[in-house]
Amino acid sequence: MTQGRLVYVIGPSGAGKDSIIAYARDRLGNEGGYVFARRHITRLAESGGEDHIPIAPEAFELACAAGRFALHWRGNGHFYGVDRGIDLSLAQGRHVVLNGSRAYLPVAADRYPGLLPVLIRIDLQVLRQRLSARGRETAEEIDARIARAAEFGPIHHPALAVIGNDASLGEAGEAFVRLLRAL
Repeated sequence: MTQGRLVYVIGPSGAGKDSIIAYARDRLGNEGGYVFARRHITRLAESGGEDHIPIAPEAFELACAAGRFALHWRGNGHFYGVDRGIDLSLAQGRHVVLNGSRAYLPVAADRYPGLLPVLIRIDLQVLRQRLSARGRETAEEIDARIARAAEFGPIHHPALAVIGNDASLGEAGEAFVRLLRAL
């Protein structure tokens, strides 16, 4: 059996990663060759955004110490963890799609050498509009996210794929579905 591939979706907060992943899940979910990983996040379930598994910071620390996470990082004031179940899915030949972290990419790529990073690129003005529209952050928090997106350097990885998300979700979503089907 062929090893599956970890598809590590990255980009600034508000770029549409969750929407593009959900689009692909809706299109490919019945095909069986894909797993769409849910992250454990130290954020309330009612906070909006992605469908995640809420976890208290203390429980997150205990889970890390117990080795429960295949990958884990801190970003935007929260802790993020991905259950070790992704390793079984990859060993079964299934491709695992994960909303990752740009800053954590080197660690994830070291742990999963076959990783396929997919950068969701977005114009900063469009990003500002989307962050404002979702209503989760204050104006100051939006400014900080825009500044972080602008300051984050180029992504260097030999397999990096880039999908633009300045237009419709359908365009970006279909580009992502084509990329997944080509694996």
